[in-house]
Amino acid sequence: MARRSRRKRRTANATGQLKWRDIVNRYGPINVLNEEQVQTIIDGALAILQSKGMRFLEPGSRKRLAAAGADIDEETLMVRFDSSLVMEQVALAPSSFKLRARNPDRRLQFGGNAINFASVGGPAFVSDLDKGRRPGTYEEMCDYLRLVQSLNIIHQEGGGPFEAMDLPAETRHLDLYLAQYRLTDKNCQSYALGGVRARDSVEMACIAMGLDRAALLDTPALLAIINTNSPLQLDVPMTEAVDELAAAGQVCCITPFTLAGSMSPVTLAGTLVQQTAEVLAVVTYAQIVRPCARVMYGSFASNVDMRSGSPALGTPEYTKAALASGQLARKLGLPYRSSNTTMSNCNDAQAAYESQMSLWGSIMGGAHLVNHAAGWLEGGLTASFEKLIIDAEMLQMMAEYLRPIELSDDELALDAIAEVGPGGHHFGTAHTLQRYETAFYEPLISSRENFESWQEAGSTDAATRANATWKRMLRDYEQPPLDAAIDEALVDYVERRKQELR
Repeated sequence: MARRSRRKRRTANATGQLKWRDIVNRYGPINVLNEEQVQTIIDGALAILQSKGMRFLEPGSRKRLAAAGADIDEETLMVRFDSSLVMEQVALAPSSFKLRARNPDRRLQFGGNAINFASVGGPAFVSDLDKGRRPGTYEEMCDYLRLVQSLNIIHQEGGGPFEAMDLPAETRHLDLYLAQYRLTDKNCQSYALGGVRARDSVEMACIAMGLDRAALLDTPALLAIINTNSPLQLDVPMTEAVDELAAAGQVCCITPFTLAGSMSPVTLAGTLVQQTAEVLAVVTYAQIVRPCARVMYGSFASNVDMRSGSPALGTPEYTKAALASGQLARKLGLPYRSSNTTMSNCNDAQAAYESQMSLWGSIMGGAHLVNHAAGWLEGGLTASFEKLIIDAEMLQMMAEYLRPIELSDDELALDAIAEVGPGGHHFGTAHTLQRYETAFYEPLISSRENFESWQEAGSTDAATRANATWKRMLRDYEQPPLDAAIDEALVDYVERRKQELR
């Protein structure tokens, strides 16, 4: 009877989702470095910035930095920073902040022991079991956004799951922003490729939130990933995005692309020094643009396969670098970003174990933002519909792992232990029945059937179950309400800007 009842309940709750909630890590981060080692890496980064510097390609940025006291070499475009200048500016950055969402109940906290999971952002391709790997379309992108909205474990949309290749490149960011505000009420990342795209994201955030720029300055709604061009360079589009977002009070997540053995030294220690130097240089610039600008220390440090030269992600080196980067961010007083990564080209065991390695490094490293937390495949070239669901399962399991063990008298169950005594079982006790619906984690897609039942049901693997799950979630999707006047204002803005940009 209990088995039949359990199956009935699981059918009624077919998606097996956890409720939306803020996630915190009460366990505390894992430290792989001691305090002296952390300071040694920071001192090394400061020494690099003072002696060698960092190249800033955008001319206006060099003028601003020169006015603040940095040493500029206009022939090489290198900017050298005195250590005192860097640390004075970094000290201005807030150690925590909140991001508003269109739905006030879905605002996000960054800092302390908060953890936020963002969906994949930026790949060139999309894939699923039905059509394989391909360039994405706008309608497929919208379907992905609908799933991001539907998955409670995902806190933030990652700035466009993949490029909509059926739209003009110069204006497709406008269609993305409009879809973000129409299809989800969660917080969404900005697309930070240049000043135009960043400025449009700020203007549309004001419209969607019903705020002017002054109000948005105090209560930010946007976060953007600012990638340096490792080693030791910041390009023009990313500099323009920092200019726009920092000036508007929005969040710049400074993330070098340091791969040990290619874009950074082959040693993890050297890679961490270079990564920290690049973060500190751009954080300093952001504070010069606007004092107390909201910034994050972003880590993407990993290694390359020394036989092929290809990136290697989700490796032991990636995990150690994520843990160490968390320590560096905390020492500097900056919120911290890491990622869920894999180099696998399909939803196989490699994709799962590399993602798990990445998630352990991110979560136990104290990341406040786990970027690309769900959907990433092929080293970031592909956003997968099935991987979105499989990753959501892993994220739900991580969230449940982070729940503390309760030790109240009722949870200790002394009466239940005494009632059952030796040789009995706890299936039918009042203590068990009272917790029947909520006792343990219920999976999103994981199979817990015995072999015979699994075989009878079609012997489906995780990817096949994920394929069925995302299709069911799309059928059940409900678009969040959006005020008609706000929607009209967003559409008017998009149409006007398209005319101006063409």
